[in-house]
Amino acid sequence: MKRIKHLCVKPGDKVDLESIDTDFYGGLDKDAAREETAKDLQALEHLQQQLYAEDQRALLVVLQGIDTAGKDGVIRRVMTGFNPQGCVVTPFKKPSGEEIEHDYLWRVHNACPRRGEIGVFNRSHYEDVLVVRVHNLVRGKRLERRYETINGFERMLLDEGTHTVKFFLWISREEQKQRLQERLADPAKNWKFSEADLKERELWREYIDAFNIALMRCSTDHAPWWIVPANRKWFRDWMVAKVLRNTLEGFAMKWPKTKIDLSKIKVK
Repeated sequence: MKRIKHLCVKPGDKVDLESIDTDFYGGLDKDAAREETAKDLQALEHLQQQLYAEDQRALLVVLQGIDTAGKDGVIRRVMTGFNPQGCVVTPFKKPSGEEIEHDYLWRVHNACPRRGEIGVFNRSHYEDVLVVRVHNLVRGKRLERRYETINGFERMLLDEGTHTVKFFLWISREEQKQRLQERLADPAKNWKFSEADLKERELWREYIDAFNIALMRCSTDHAPWWIVPANRKWFRDWMVAKVLRNTLEGFAMKWPKTKIDLSKIKVK
């Protein structure tokens, strides 16, 4: 964890994404890192079983990033270590008719994990200080209050037993261009391409500014933001798995004790 400690945003720190190398890999050897990731995934499987058995707390994993940053890739490669019975992935797209009639946290709160579960958000409540800021859908004091409201929401989740860890997947503009081109060239990826991605790409500068503000104002001791250099997919997966393992091990979980004397039971 020492080699990535600086990538955890400390409360109150100013954030400048463009000062962080999207190709950073901490001097790791690629093959060795992949082997280490495989071991971490095995450990995560064991830790999830303990979380589920203990049934005392939950873990919420938030994935954010610019288009093509690799949110789906992290879910495929890292979350495979979790048993689907105790891990729920929720993608947040444009709000539906019903969702838009409620406050912006309504659909998010409803999707939070139960005790014993791990919840993964592919995008999240942060869309409501990112997209709305870039497109001027919410302005002024109403927008500014949302950062404080989100911090309070995540504090409330922790008070009720849900720990939140947040990952911002950080890729370069050139890397995004390459990934969009791959979607155009590969028939198996054509379905992922949208002309809307090109329109949003034109707003790159505005999105980076919005991310800088959200990361700075909403990284707290109880719900930290990790900036994940994600040009190198193998490093991205290594880092996310490492942080998740460290987070779950920090719970110091124990297998629950049975209420009966098992020594007196015989299976015939």
